[in-house]
Amino acid sequence: MRARQACRFATAPVKAVNDSMTTRARIGAEARAIARLGAPILVNNLSVTGMSFADTVMAGQLGARDLAGLAIGVSFFNLFMLIGLGMFMALAPAVAHAYGAGDDRGVRRYIHQSWWVLLMLSIVLFAGVRQARWVLPAIGIAPEILPIAIGYVDALSWAMPGMLGFFALRFASEGLGHTRPIMYIAFGGLLLNVFGNWMFMYGNLGAPALGAIGCGVATAISLWVMCMAMVVYVAVQRVYRPYALFSGALFSGVARPDVRVIAELLGLGASVAGSVLAEGGLFVAAALLMGVMGSITASSHQIALNYAAFMFMVPLAVSSATTIRVGHLLGGGERAAGRYAAGVGIGMCAAIMVVSATLIVALNDQIAAMYTRDAEVRSLAAALLLLAAVFQVSDGIQVGAAGALRGFKDTAVPMALCVFSYWAVGFPLAYLLGVRHGLGPAYVWIGLIAGLSVSAVLLVVRFLKISVLPQPR
Repeated sequence: MRARQACRFATAPVKAVNDSMTTRARIGAEARAIARLGAPILVNNLSVTGMSFADTVMAGQLGARDLAGLAIGVSFFNLFMLIGLGMFMALAPAVAHAYGAGDDRGVRRYIHQSWWVLLMLSIVLFAGVRQARWVLPAIGIAPEILPIAIGYVDALSWAMPGMLGFFALRFASEGLGHTRPIMYIAFGGLLLNVFGNWMFMYGNLGAPALGAIGCGVATAISLWVMCMAMVVYVAVQRVYRPYALFSGALFSGVARPDVRVIAELLGLGASVAGSVLAEGGLFVAAALLMGVMGSITASSHQIALNYAAFMFMVPLAVSSATTIRVGHLLGGGERAAGRYAAGVGIGMCAAIMVVSATLIVALNDQIAAMYTRDAEVRSLAAALLLLAAVFQVSDGIQVGAAGALRGFKDTAVPMALCVFSYWAVGFPLAYLLGVRHGLGPAYVWIGLIAGLSVSAVLLVVRFLKISVLPQPR
């Protein structure tokens, strides 16, 4: 039975939209329901990406070498960050299904067991990210970039446990439909990160002037503060009380490792992480290919990619909200309503990216000018931004479909489809055209466009198949 029914602090699950409405009214109602969940997530996403935006803009003022070193360091660290992000993204639909079914004990069990996953991942990912000093030279990164890139990664590596802790509590809270605290904490983290950059990059208030490496120091501090703030918020806020998350559970035996639940979370998480890493890894690989081409190319690529990633945060928030909305509905036995909500979410993501692509086409040169005063870097970045506009719609559709499929707890097949799209189609084209045949950075981006487009088609087809209701006899 639902323990929260006796608790006046609890939040009821979102209800299905009345299917007697007109199509237009029903779409509008679903869009509003998704937007209510997604708005705080959007602020979180924009704040976290804003850290990267601030790092890029502030490093750009130091010159092409610092900006290129930052670009390579961010790309390498992101490989490991994406693994952690994907593993904990799976916590949201697991918690959402339990919440929608009124299973408070299930909610508590999933969250507690995710902490054991956190412990394991912190050790593994910290060890992995510390290998930058051997990996980056081995893949041929330009020597003038290496000291900055390695220094940045080393500084940021110490934030790995804090970052994963924030992810764990963030996605648990998202699964409960309680997204507002994430917004406030992430925005505070952004402000702290900008202040830290000002201190450690430029040597203000008696801090050492570390250049782009100072971005890593500032971001590490910000991530730990965000983690601690999330812990305090969850511990004191009434909305979490039905789950007794910090009521001595770790010491009373309630949260001892449960192999079955941990295996479920790892299974879902590995598939989601595989999908996220397949896509994110493609962009990381593209950045590393650009690094081989020199500072100007790497800097221009970082500018175009950073802006595209900033705009991508809007459909990503809608995708996360779609996962929550669909999970709540499916957990409550509303399969048809869940499918409808998923379709609306995918459409919202596509529409948002049409608007984004239009803005990039209209303002590409002005966007590049925000990042750098270097005329050569600005010119190439503006050209790459036009290519970024091309893949915006495909990117929106694929992230919307991925969010819908997570809501259905369908993760293994989507992972395989993503791996195929990005690594059997996208990366080979990027490498062969851009590097092997020497056609330059624009053709690396053509590979990115191909991979995202194939992924969008395959994931939508998968959603249509997995979400179809059984036909009546």
